[in-house]
Amino acid sequence: MTETPQDDRLSWSQAVRAIEDGRIEAAFAATPVFGDDEGDENQTAEGARIFLLVADEGGDCQLRFIAGPFFSAAYAANEVMDADEAPESVRALRFMPTRCEEDWLSDQLQLLLQRLVQAAGLASTLMPDYASQPGKGARSDAVFPISFIGGKGVH
Repeated sequence: MTETPQDDRLSWSQAVRAIEDGRIEAAFAATPVFGDDEGDENQTAEGARIFLLVADEGGDCQLRFIAGPFFSAAYAANEVMDADEAPESVRALRFMPTRCEEDWLSDQLQLLLQRLVQAAGLASTLMPDYASQPGKGARSDAVFPISFIGGKGVH
C-alpha cells in the first residue's frame, strides 16, 4: 500500500471547497514543459503549465490555465473555465494553497510561478530569483507550438 506524503497540498475537491468556503484565496499546481528531445537525460524545462484555482466574483471556483515558455511575457495559453469543466487529468493533480494578485498574471511565466511559490510560504531556496534577471519579450505575432499547452487537451 502506497501512502500519500504528508504535506500542505490539497486534492482537487479539497482545494475547490476551501476556495468556495473562503478559507483560502487560491491554490495552484504546476507541471514543467520539456523540449522535443526526449532522449536527453540532462534536458531542462523550457516552460510550464500552471493550473490556478481562484474564486470568481460570485465566490464560485474557477480554473485558470496558463502555459508558455520561460523568460517570455507571451503565454501560449491563458484560459479561464468553471472548475466543474476541468478535465480529469487536472482533477488528479494536488494543489498548493497560495494567494494571487491580478497583476501577477501579466508577467513572465517564471515570475508568476515564483510569486505563487513564495505566497504559498514555501522556502525561497526552491526557486531561483527570477525577478532580478533581465526579461525578454516576444513580438506580438509570436506563435508557440501546440505541444507547449498539451496538444488537443490539457494534460
